[in-house]
This record gives sequence, C-alpha cells and structure tokens, in this order.
Amino acid sequence: MPASERTDRPSARRHAARSSVVWDALEPLFPEGGGLEVLDIGGGTGGFAVRVAERGHRVTVVDPSPDALAALDRRAREREVTVTGRQGELSTLLETIGPASTDVVLCHGVLEVVEDAGSAMSVLAQVLRPSGSLSLLVAQRHAAVVARAMAGHFEQARALLDSTDHGRGGRRFTHDELLGLVAGAGLRPGVVHAVRVFADLVPGSLLDLEPGGAAALVELERAVAERPEYRPLAAQLHVVATR
Repeated sequence: MPASERTDRPSARRHAARSSVVWDALEPLFPEGGGLEVLDIGGGTGGFAVRVAERGHRVTVVDPSPDALAALDRRAREREVTVTGRQGELSTLLETIGPASTDVVLCHGVLEVVEDAGSAMSVLAQVLRPSGSLSLLVAQRHAAVVARAMAGHFEQARALLDSTDHGRGGRRFTHDELLGLVAGAGLRPGVVHAVRVFADLVPGSLLDLEPGGAAALVELERAVAERPEYRPLAAQLHVVATR
C-alpha cells in the first residue's frame, strides 16, 4: 500500500472519520464491475475519484488546479487505475463534458466558492443523464458559527449567523438552503446526512493515544449521520439527489 494511503497515519485516521459517512452513502451507487460514467467536479487529488475507479467505473475529474491534477495522476498510477483529469471549472462544465453525459456527478466543496449556487446547480443537473445521481457535499453554516465562537472570534461568529456571503472559507449553507438548491435544479433529494459532527472537535492526540479511538469515532459519526438533531453541529451536509 502506498505511504499516502496508509491508514495508520494520524492524518489518514482523521480523514477516515471525516469521509466515512459520505462514502457510506456513495458506495451503493458504484457496484463492482464498473460501467458508469462518473464526473468529479473539483475533485482535486482524487480522494474519491480513485476509489470509484477501483470499482471499475470510468471517472473524469475536472479541477482548475494543475497541481491538484498532477497529484491525482500520481495517486491513480500508484493504485493502478485510470482516472481522466481535465483542467476546468464548473462554469464551463457543459463545454468540457457535455449535457446528459454522466451517470453520477460528485460535487464536494464546490458550491461554497461559485458566484451563483443556483446557476451552478442547474449546470450540474444538465450534465446528468436521466435518472442520474448527484452527490452534493457543502459546508454547513451553524457549525461554522460554533467553531468561530469556540476559538474566541465572537464578532466573526455573529457575522456568520445570517450571512450568505463567501467570506473566509467560502459560502456556507443551512439544511433548508441545501434542499432549496436541489429542488430548484429539478432534482429529487435523498436523506441529508450530517458529516463531521465530532471529527473536527476531537483532539488529534486522542486518536493517536487511545486504542481503537479512530474506529470508534468513525462509528460514532455513522451513528449520528441521519439524526436531524445533530445536523446543526455538522461541519458539512451531504445529500445524494437524482434527476
């Protein structure tokens, strides 16, 4: 196993706690044996793209960063899979990929930085084939308010309460805003999952020193993912929507 994929590294253990809920929701979309056209917009270094390609699916990553695409290529070669990397942005996606060309679109951490989230969602819906699926992962506003307050940045926390501006770290969304964007694009949402409820709050030293701590944290994240009372505490919200 490449050093970059070792699960005994502290960074890998924390990443597992942060990504497990999202992958649990995605895994049923990608049966072994492949056959699907998959687009990862803003997929960067390929954390999800390579994993999907390992199941035999044809994956294209569109990302504006040439450095990220170079890292994606290295990761794919290390894992002995093929992932196509293309430099581009969501605003030009229809020209890059084409309408009704994709079975599954992954859009993780992208809506935060686009100028018009509604227009971006429309583009994502147009790229999907009929009955296609969109995996949407966005930053959640309430958790950002709590994080700022806990760090002592009370004025920033107050400013975030009702803000729809990008600001530092990009735009953040509430549960209702997320569902509104999905509906506005003509898509049908599935269950909204709370992601990273605890993973960002637990000190890394606990994961390093507590035997079985990382695995227990993953299970805790999974246990609260579908409980609506924990959504306001989640750093991110995830939903799989269908066309």
